[in-house]
Amino acid sequence: MGVVVIDAEVTLADVLSLRLAIAEPLADGTRLVLRKRGAGEERRVTLGASGGRTRDASIAVSLAPLDLAPGRWDAYLEQDGARARIQSADPGFSLDRLDAYALGRRTLAYRAYRTRNGFLALKIDPAEPVADVRALWFREGRFEVTGLLAYTGLDDDDQHRHATLALRHGDPAATVRVAATVQGVRFHAALSLCDVLAATPDSQGSWEPYLEVDGVDRALPLGARLDDVEGKRRRVHYPHALVDGVPIRPSFTPGDELLLEVGA
Repeated sequence: MGVVVIDAEVTLADVLSLRLAIAEPLADGTRLVLRKRGAGEERRVTLGASGGRTRDASIAVSLAPLDLAPGRWDAYLEQDGARARIQSADPGFSLDRLDAYALGRRTLAYRAYRTRNGFLALKIDPAEPVADVRALWFREGRFEVTGLLAYTGLDDDDQHRHATLALRHGDPAATVRVAATVQGVRFHAALSLCDVLAATPDSQGSWEPYLEVDGVDRALPLGARLDDVEGKRRRVHYPHALVDGVPIRPSFTPGDELLLEVGA
């Protein structure tokens, strides 16, 4: 069909917005088809004609009414009985766009992206409030972390909010707490690694960090879900710090939530 996506975005209103370079005008009755990978489930949206001489076209499709389940959905154009996957030249990754999108309170997060083979697809994930990690490091015997509060509905302003970083162990009574700084939707926290080691039974175990923020009705797990790196437990590795000869290392769960592993 000679169709290539040159810009793909899911807007703040969950509208799939596409700009297409086309060799031939789109005919009346052309349909956008979204097909769920591995399941064969499909959704079809009829598009308008693009005009007689144009070599580009714009498409806007509201995603919420399509009742798309979480997963990966490949995009096709169907025209005159023929169907073809839509090629894409847009990598579909802009951290500024993703940050702006994550400011809203959502139950599903939609993202348009280019597959490894160069085709347009949608990735849909459940969206729950999370403290999204942007940087972490060990410095002067402390663990420090910064990031963005995602899907909380809080405003990106200058307001300071009371917050606490809490590390939870398997034993509910074993919790390490320290004050954190939250301004708008940006957070920073630091805690002593000696305190973590002292609270770890037998100097062996994992701690799950959470951020408790005034105005948010639940504790926020620290994770890294907004970027395009999946499977961080396998792909992202940090150096360890030694505290009294015991190694302490940040890592991620299979669900891309942060851990502090003691004695690992």
